[in-house]
Amino acid sequence: MFRFGVALFFVIAIMLVAGMSIGDVPHNYMLVAAAMIGGYMAMNIGANDVANNVGPAVGSKALTLAGAIAIAAVFEAAGALIAGGDVVSTIKNGIIDPSKIGDSDAFIWLMMAALLAGALWLNLATAMGAPVSTTHSIVGGVLGAGIAAGGMGIANWGTMGQIAASWVISPVLGGAIAAAFLYLIKRTITYQENMKSAAQRVVPVLVALMAWAFATYIILKGLKRLWKVEFGSAVLLGLVFASAVYVLVRPLIFKAAERLSSDKASVNRLFTIPLIFAAALLSFAHGANDVANAVGPLAAINDAILHGGIAQKAAIPLWVMMVGALGIAIGLALYGPKLIRTVGSEITELDQMRAFCIAMAAALTVIVATQLGLPVSSTHIAVGAVFGVGFLREFLKATYSKMVEEIRAHHHGKDEAEVARFLLEFRKASVAKKGMMLQQLKEHSAKADLSKKERKGLKRVYKTELVKRSALMRIVAAWLITVPVSGALAAILFFTIRGFMLP
Repeated sequence: MFRFGVALFFVIAIMLVAGMSIGDVPHNYMLVAAAMIGGYMAMNIGANDVANNVGPAVGSKALTLAGAIAIAAVFEAAGALIAGGDVVSTIKNGIIDPSKIGDSDAFIWLMMAALLAGALWLNLATAMGAPVSTTHSIVGGVLGAGIAAGGMGIANWGTMGQIAASWVISPVLGGAIAAAFLYLIKRTITYQENMKSAAQRVVPVLVALMAWAFATYIILKGLKRLWKVEFGSAVLLGLVFASAVYVLVRPLIFKAAERLSSDKASVNRLFTIPLIFAAALLSFAHGANDVANAVGPLAAINDAILHGGIAQKAAIPLWVMMVGALGIAIGLALYGPKLIRTVGSEITELDQMRAFCIAMAAALTVIVATQLGLPVSSTHIAVGAVFGVGFLREFLKATYSKMVEEIRAHHHGKDEAEVARFLLEFRKASVAKKGMMLQQLKEHSAKADLSKKERKGLKRVYKTELVKRSALMRIVAAWLITVPVSGALAAILFFTIRGFMLP
């Protein structure tokens, strides 16, 4: 009830501030209502979407839940206010043709319906514990309300096809990049006999790569409304920054590693500070980009009421941007923990190395997609990266279990102490040495015959599930119905609002 009371107080405060800011203009009550809906939408973005930026850091224990919420709230608001821009596209992604809308009144009703439908769907998804795309939610709302206002011909179906393709592109690309980085870390650090010395060599390079990726990401996405930079220039600037970071962190990481023992838990600690920076930078870029999902329709309604007509782009007054920035921060603080836990710990178990790979995937996928002109969702990328890490862990665990059982089969009938010694040596060996040990074992011993019952037991070992299938099905189902559900809600709300407003 406390959380509900704070959220209600915020919406009432918006009503009062908007009423004082607007003054005596025709249909000012519509703008006040739209501002309240915009604040509600912003809170839902904070509750649902921001979890993707900080969830892995919390799940890996690099950040506490309170620390993650504080960092995300500050950087989300900073991104919205500093780099959110002063002009926003009124029709998200050009999915409908505004020239086919009859008049400015119908346009205002359409935007209100789209905003409220997107917010309601996000609220429902958060309650279900499903991280969904806020961009897709508002896209579905604009599409559904647009069709209700102007018929099927109003929609740009080519753009909608691209958005539908992103449902597959985003998670697959994010998962593949995250899994590739995790495998790289395992091969170069955790599968080495001396993890500490391997970490001293490799971790500075990984941190520099992260600096390169995030510098490029922030220049291209986080600062795009303040500073227009071509892709090649952004990559070169990111490379310069990464080189400076490498020179700075290499001696620091070397000294920090000297104080650690040569095991996986100790090496994990070296990734803690980079993860904190990643959470902050992802939150800044998200605030700069996704605040438009909350205030874009509101800015469009504000422009239509104050100036009349239907504009392709609208200016964002400071009070409108404040609604979006504060709404995201408040929604995150009040209702964000549920989704943070879902992303951080309920899909698969994360440590700092795995969370590092997810953060890298989030930045690199957006960079690659931007260059290729592919529409992607930051939510789908981050969650897809979590799944990619989990499925790689399943594959590697099954492969390792198979190797161990092969060793036991080849040692069939021998002393248990001898088997234990070989397995201990095998676990400590590097990847190359493991392969040599297995090859030598096969050359010097006959393969043991296993009974049918034993083979079934081995298959069960190989199928160890490290990704919760229930979470996978729930999240994928929510992704698939986001646009249709928000679209249907928006159409219903448009007809309802129009019915109230017609004389």
